[in-house]
Amino acid sequence: MKLSALATEGRPQERLERLGAEALTDVELLAMLLRSGSKQKDVLEISFDLIAEAGSLANLTKWSVEDFTTVHGIGKIKALQLKTVMEVSKRVLRAQSEAPKVMDNPDKVYQFFKPLMQNLEVEKFYMMALNKRNHLIKAKEVSSGTVSGSMVHPRESFREAIKLNASVVIFIHNHPTGDPSPSSADIKVTKNLRKSAQVLDIQMLDHVIIGKPETDPRNIGYYSFADNGFL
Repeated sequence: MKLSALATEGRPQERLERLGAEALTDVELLAMLLRSGSKQKDVLEISFDLIAEAGSLANLTKWSVEDFTTVHGIGKIKALQLKTVMEVSKRVLRAQSEAPKVMDNPDKVYQFFKPLMQNLEVEKFYMMALNKRNHLIKAKEVSSGTVSGSMVHPRESFREAIKLNASVVIFIHNHPTGDPSPSSADIKVTKNLRKSAQVLDIQMLDHVIIGKPETDPRNIGYYSFADNGFL
């Protein structure tokens, strides 16, 4: 049915607001992603054509950008958006079948945070909450500072870990210069966090500073306080 023929309360967005995403059909969900149609076909018709051509919503995860553009009403931009959504869907499903992420050494922490932190122009300070087996529960931003430093308070640093009943924490921050060597302020913060962890009976596994291999004197790209005997 054409979108224009539907009563307002029967349109996908209104049904989503009233009933939740679970109530929408595959065609309606896809229409919500596309948002708009073309001069010849409205968004529901294009969504129907996509699923009819693929055979199912699941089969769209196998389509290339070129496959999407063969459907009338799907240009290059919408094809790229749909391909992105399908890739996200595949990764979510893959992650659900994988074992929990284990953060038991600084290299794993570095690989996890590198895409986010390597090119930041300001310092950001994160806390990773882990369970007793060092499985990641949650990574939480604690503070965001300037290129000269980040304000870190133990109360804020451990707030989320306590809320999540975490057994282990790892702290992470970046150096915008790319050199992960610790400053005197970094060392002081680490000592304060270690004392707070002892009081709270939470294991502080590490504090990792993220930089870049090309500007790291040791060519590693990160600095681990645990590896260097501070913890």
